[in-house]
Amino acid sequence: MNQQPIHTKNRTKSFLFFLSLVFLTISCQQQQNPNSADEEALLTDTVNLQFTVEEAQEWTNLFKRNNGWFGADGIFAIPMNGVDTTGSAKDTETLLLFSDTMLGEIKDGQLQPGYVMINNSVATLKGTEPKEENIQFHWAKDQEGKPNAIFVPSTPNTKKGEYYWLGDGFVNHELDNTTYIFGYRIRNTGAAVFGFEEVGNTLIAIPNGSTPPFTDQRQMDTPFFLQVGEEKSDYGSFGAGIFVNTEKAGAPQPDGYVYVYGVRGKEKNVMAARVKPKDFENFDAWRFWDGQEWNTDMNQVAHITDRASNELSLTPLPDGRYALVFQTDGMGSKVGLRIGLSPVGPFGPIKELWDCKESEINKNFIVYNAKTHYNLSKKNELLISYNVNSLDFWNDIKTHPDLYRPRFIKVKFK
Repeated sequence: MNQQPIHTKNRTKSFLFFLSLVFLTISCQQQQNPNSADEEALLTDTVNLQFTVEEAQEWTNLFKRNNGWFGADGIFAIPMNGVDTTGSAKDTETLLLFSDTMLGEIKDGQLQPGYVMINNSVATLKGTEPKEENIQFHWAKDQEGKPNAIFVPSTPNTKKGEYYWLGDGFVNHELDNTTYIFGYRIRNTGAAVFGFEEVGNTLIAIPNGSTPPFTDQRQMDTPFFLQVGEEKSDYGSFGAGIFVNTEKAGAPQPDGYVYVYGVRGKEKNVMAARVKPKDFENFDAWRFWDGQEWNTDMNQVAHITDRASNELSLTPLPDGRYALVFQTDGMGSKVGLRIGLSPVGPFGPIKELWDCKESEINKNFIVYNAKTHYNLSKKNELLISYNVNSLDFWNDIKTHPDLYRPRFIKVKFK
C-alpha cells in the first residue's frame, strides 16, 4: 500500500479549508443579501415588470384652457436646474416645449373667430403641482405685433418658408448651464394633412438665465439628419429623446455621456448617439452605436429597436433597468414600453401600457408621440403624455376645440 506524502496531505487539507471559507463567505453574503440572486437575474430580464396604469387627470386638466394657448402637440419637459430625477422639479422651473400651437378663445365650448396656429411655443412650470397658478405659456410676436413662434429658423442652411418643430432638450452643466434644444427644419409640400417634410436638423442654444422668447438664442445646423434610402420615408433624424447619464443630472448609473436618440423610416427604427456634455457642440466628437461599438460614422448607426414614435423617452427604472416609452408604430392607439438593460439595449418586447380611446371617438382622430416626463414623476412612478390630433384638423378643431392638447397617464411600479 502506497502512503501519500505528508506535504500532499497538508496541501489537500489547506485546499479543503480554503473551500470551506469560500462557501462560508458565500453563505453569509446570501444571508445578508438574500435578494442578490434575484437582482442579478433581473439585470438580464427584458420581459418581466409589475405595474399599474391610470389616468393622470390633474395633468390633463392643466392643459385644458379657454384663452390664449389652447392646444399644441410635442411637449418635452426640461428641468432648468439640469437635474432629471423623479420629483426633482419641485426645486426648480421646468421648461415645456411645444410644436404646432393654437392660440385663441373658447366660449361655451365654441371656438371663437380669430384663432391662429404658430409653429412652436413654450411654457414654464414652477414645481411639480399641476395647478393653473404654477404654469405660464409663452410665444413671440412678429414686427406687426402678431403671435409668432418662439424659435424661427435662421441658420445658414435655412430657406424661406421653413419652420421648426421641436425635439428634446436638456441643460448642459459642462457648458455654462446652456439649454440645448433640437429643432427640425420643416418645409410644406402641399395642402394635404401630411403635406410637409423635414429638410434639416438644428441645435438651438439658450444662454443660462435667458427668458422667453429667448431673443439671445443661437442656432446651429447639425449633420444629424440622415438622408439614406430610396424613399424620403426612409430618412431619419436625431433629437427624438435625450438621456443625460451624468452624476450632475442625477443619473443612478452615470457614465458621463449624453445619449441622444433618433428615429428613422416607416418602421420607426430607433438609433442612438452619445457625446460628452463638454463636447456637445463639437459634432466631430459624437459617436453612433453600430450594434457592436461606438462608431464615428453616423451612416453605420444600428437600429436598437423598432415600432417606436418620432418623439420618445428613455428613463431609468427603480430596479436598475431602463424604460423606453413611445407610441407604438408611430401613431398606433397604444402607449408602449420596452425594457432595456442599458441605454442602448438590448430591449425586450413591447408592453402595452395604455389604450388611447380618443382614436375611437372619431375616425379622423389620431394619437402619437408618447413619452415620459421624468422630473415631474413621483417616486416609483412615470408620468407619461401623448398627443391627440385629427386628420381633418381645421374642421374638427371647430367642433372639438379641446381636442388638440396632451393627455396624461401614470405608471405605478409595484
